[in-house]
Amino acid sequence: MSRMNEGEAAGGRRRQIMEIAAQIFARKGYRGTSMRDIGEAAGVLGGSLYHHIKSKDALFVELHHAALDAAEQQIAAAIDCHDDPWGRLEAACATLLDIQLDPHSLTMPMMNDFREVPERVRVALIDRRDRFEQLFRSLVADLPLPAEIDRSIYRNLLLSQLNSAADWVRPGRMMPHDIAAQIVRVFRHDDDDPPPA
Repeated sequence: MSRMNEGEAAGGRRRQIMEIAAQIFARKGYRGTSMRDIGEAAGVLGGSLYHHIKSKDALFVELHHAALDAAEQQIAAAIDCHDDPWGRLEAACATLLDIQLDPHSLTMPMMNDFREVPERVRVALIDRRDRFEQLFRSLVADLPLPAEIDRSIYRNLLLSQLNSAADWVRPGRMMPHDIAAQIVRVFRHDDDDPPPA
Protein backbone atom coordinates (compact mmCIF):
# COMPACT_ATOMS: atom_id res chain seq x y z
CA MET A 1 0.00 0.00 0.00
CA SER A 2 1.42 3.42 -0.94
CA ARG A 3 1.98 6.13 1.67
CA MET A 4 -0.88 8.17 0.16
CA ASN A 5 -3.27 5.21 0.42
CA GLU A 6 -2.12 4.57 4.00
CA GLY A 7 -2.75 8.23 4.88
CA GLU A 8 -6.19 8.16 3.25
CA ALA A 9 -7.06 4.93 5.07
CA ALA A 10 -5.91 6.40 8.41
CA GLY A 11 -7.90 9.59 7.74
CA GLY A 12 -10.99 7.56 6.87
CA ARG A 13 -10.59 5.44 9.99
CA ARG A 14 -10.21 8.53 12.16
CA ARG A 15 -13.40 10.07 10.64
CA GLN A 16 -15.24 6.83 11.38
CA ILE A 17 -14.05 6.89 15.01
CA MET A 18 -15.07 10.55 15.32
CA GLU A 19 -18.58 9.80 14.02
CA ILE A 20 -18.96 6.89 16.44
CA ALA A 21 -17.65 9.03 19.32
CA ALA A 22 -20.10 11.84 18.49
CA GLN A 23 -23.01 9.39 18.62
CA ILE A 24 -21.89 8.03 21.98
CA PHE A 25 -21.36 11.52 23.45
CA ALA A 26 -24.79 12.57 22.16
CA ARG A 27 -26.42 9.53 23.77
CA LYS A 28 -24.46 9.23 27.04
CA GLY A 29 -23.10 12.74 27.59
CA TYR A 30 -19.54 13.73 28.34
CA ARG A 31 -19.37 12.17 31.80
CA GLY A 32 -21.08 8.92 30.78
CA THR A 33 -18.71 8.31 27.85
CA SER A 34 -15.32 6.65 28.26
CA MET A 35 -12.51 6.12 25.79
CA ARG A 36 -13.12 2.39 26.29
CA ASP A 37 -16.75 2.86 25.12
CA ILE A 38 -15.52 4.62 22.00
CA GLY A 39 -12.81 2.05 21.32
CA GLU A 40 -15.19 -0.89 21.73
CA ALA A 41 -17.86 0.66 19.51
CA ALA A 42 -15.25 1.49 16.86
CA GLY A 43 -13.56 -1.90 17.10
CA VAL A 44 -10.25 -0.35 18.18
CA LEU A 45 -8.56 -2.02 21.13
CA GLY A 46 -6.29 -0.71 23.86
CA GLY A 47 -3.71 1.93 23.05
CA SER A 48 -4.49 1.82 19.33
CA LEU A 49 -7.29 4.35 19.90
CA TYR A 50 -4.75 6.91 21.10
CA HIS A 51 -3.05 6.65 17.72
CA HIS A 52 -6.19 8.35 16.30
CA ILE A 53 -7.43 10.36 19.30
CA LYS A 54 -5.27 12.38 21.72
CA SER A 55 -7.68 12.36 24.69
CA LYS A 56 -11.35 12.37 25.61
CA ASP A 57 -11.22 16.11 26.33
CA ALA A 58 -9.52 16.95 23.03
CA LEU A 59 -11.99 14.72 21.20
CA PHE A 60 -15.02 16.36 22.80
CA VAL A 61 -13.72 19.87 22.04
CA GLU A 62 -13.00 18.92 18.42
CA LEU A 63 -16.46 17.40 17.95
CA HIS A 64 -18.16 20.37 19.62
CA HIS A 65 -16.30 22.84 17.41
CA ALA A 66 -17.09 20.82 14.28
CA ALA A 67 -20.79 20.75 15.25
CA LEU A 68 -20.86 24.52 15.69
CA ASP A 69 -18.91 25.05 12.46
CA ALA A 70 -21.52 23.02 10.57
CA ALA A 71 -24.42 24.86 12.23
CA GLU A 72 -22.82 28.23 11.52
CA GLN A 73 -22.33 27.36 7.84
CA GLN A 74 -25.96 26.26 7.49
CA ILE A 75 -27.26 29.44 9.12
CA ALA A 76 -24.95 31.68 7.05
CA ALA A 77 -26.17 30.01 3.85
CA ALA A 78 -29.82 30.42 4.90
CA ILE A 79 -29.56 34.13 5.71
CA ASP A 80 -27.64 34.86 2.50
CA CYS A 81 -30.91 34.44 0.59
CA HIS A 82 -32.52 37.44 2.35
CA ASP A 83 -31.95 41.20 2.34
CA ASP A 84 -34.61 42.22 4.86
CA PRO A 85 -33.30 42.12 8.49
CA TRP A 86 -36.45 40.37 9.73
CA GLY A 87 -36.28 37.82 6.92
CA ARG A 88 -32.63 37.13 7.77
CA LEU A 89 -33.48 36.67 11.45
CA GLU A 90 -36.36 34.33 10.64
CA ALA A 91 -34.16 32.26 8.29
CA ALA A 92 -31.50 31.98 11.01
CA CYS A 93 -34.09 30.95 13.61
CA ALA A 94 -35.65 28.36 11.28
CA THR A 95 -32.26 26.83 10.48
CA LEU A 96 -31.22 26.65 14.13
CA LEU A 97 -34.58 25.07 14.99
CA ASP A 98 -34.09 22.52 12.18
CA ILE A 99 -30.83 21.54 13.84
CA GLN A 100 -32.22 21.66 17.39
CA LEU A 101 -35.31 19.60 16.63
CA ASP A 102 -33.74 16.94 14.39
CA PRO A 103 -34.03 13.75 16.47
CA HIS A 104 -30.86 12.41 14.81
CA SER A 105 -28.86 15.60 15.34
CA LEU A 106 -25.51 15.17 17.02
CA THR A 107 -24.96 18.92 17.00
CA MET A 108 -27.22 19.97 19.86
CA PRO A 109 -26.14 17.39 22.46
CA MET A 110 -22.56 18.44 21.74
CA MET A 111 -23.43 22.13 22.08
CA ASN A 112 -25.46 21.83 25.25
CA ASP A 113 -23.36 19.52 27.45
CA PHE A 114 -21.40 22.26 29.28
CA ARG A 115 -22.16 21.30 32.88
CA GLU A 116 -20.47 17.90 32.67
CA VAL A 117 -17.06 18.92 31.34
CA PRO A 118 -13.88 19.93 33.22
CA GLU A 119 -13.22 23.67 33.55
CA ARG A 120 -10.47 23.81 30.89
CA VAL A 121 -12.79 22.12 28.39
CA ARG A 122 -15.69 24.41 29.36
CA VAL A 123 -13.55 27.48 28.64
CA ALA A 124 -12.83 26.22 25.09
CA LEU A 125 -16.51 25.36 24.51
CA ILE A 126 -17.76 28.74 25.74
CA ASP A 127 -15.21 30.60 23.61
CA ARG A 128 -16.40 28.78 20.48
CA ARG A 129 -20.07 29.20 21.43
CA ASP A 130 -19.53 32.95 21.87
CA ARG A 131 -18.06 33.14 18.35
CA PHE A 132 -21.07 31.21 17.03
CA GLU A 133 -23.43 33.66 18.74
CA GLN A 134 -21.68 36.54 16.97
CA LEU A 135 -23.83 35.62 13.97
CA PHE A 136 -26.98 36.35 15.99
CA ARG A 137 -25.37 39.44 17.51
CA SER A 138 -24.98 40.84 13.97
CA LEU A 139 -28.52 39.87 12.98
CA VAL A 140 -30.01 41.57 16.05
CA ALA A 141 -27.81 44.65 15.54
CA ASP A 142 -29.41 45.12 12.08
CA LEU A 143 -33.01 44.99 13.37
CA PRO A 144 -35.04 48.21 13.46
CA LEU A 145 -35.81 47.94 17.18
CA PRO A 146 -36.93 50.80 19.41
CA ALA A 147 -33.99 52.51 21.11
CA GLU A 148 -35.13 51.50 24.59
CA ILE A 149 -34.75 47.77 23.85
CA ASP A 150 -31.43 46.37 25.05
CA ARG A 151 -30.14 44.26 22.15
CA SER A 152 -28.02 42.03 24.36
CA ILE A 153 -31.04 41.05 26.48
CA TYR A 154 -33.12 40.67 23.31
CA ARG A 155 -30.51 38.34 21.74
CA ASN A 156 -30.11 36.25 24.88
CA LEU A 157 -33.88 35.81 25.28
CA LEU A 158 -34.18 34.80 21.63
CA LEU A 159 -31.31 32.29 21.82
CA SER A 160 -32.69 30.88 25.09
CA GLN A 161 -35.98 30.12 23.33
CA LEU A 162 -34.26 28.56 20.32
CA ASN A 163 -31.75 26.54 22.34
CA SER A 164 -34.44 25.08 24.62
CA ALA A 165 -36.87 24.30 21.78
CA ALA A 166 -36.47 20.54 22.16
CA ASP A 167 -37.88 20.90 25.70
CA TRP A 168 -41.08 22.73 24.76
CA VAL A 169 -41.90 21.96 21.09
CA ARG A 170 -44.41 19.15 20.58
CA PRO A 171 -43.49 16.99 17.56
CA GLY A 172 -45.86 17.14 14.62
CA ARG A 173 -47.77 20.24 15.64
CA MET A 174 -45.72 22.77 13.64
CA MET A 175 -42.71 22.65 11.36
CA PRO A 176 -39.50 24.45 12.41
CA HIS A 177 -40.04 27.25 9.87
CA ASP A 178 -43.57 27.83 11.24
CA ILE A 179 -42.24 27.98 14.80
CA ALA A 180 -39.48 30.37 13.68
CA ALA A 181 -42.08 32.63 12.05
CA GLN A 182 -44.10 32.70 15.30
CA ILE A 183 -41.01 33.41 17.43
CA VAL A 184 -39.93 36.28 15.17
CA ARG A 185 -43.47 37.66 15.21
CA VAL A 186 -43.41 37.66 19.03
CA PHE A 187 -39.97 39.28 19.07
CA ARG A 188 -40.80 41.85 16.40
CA HIS A 189 -41.44 45.42 17.55
CA ASP A 190 -43.15 47.47 14.86
CA ASP A 191 -44.43 50.96 15.36
CA ASP A 192 -46.81 50.50 12.40
CA ASP A 193 -49.58 48.87 14.44
CA PRO A 194 -52.14 51.33 15.80
CA PRO A 195 -52.35 51.51 19.61
CA PRO A 196 -55.31 49.65 21.17
CA ALA A 197 -58.50 51.73 21.58
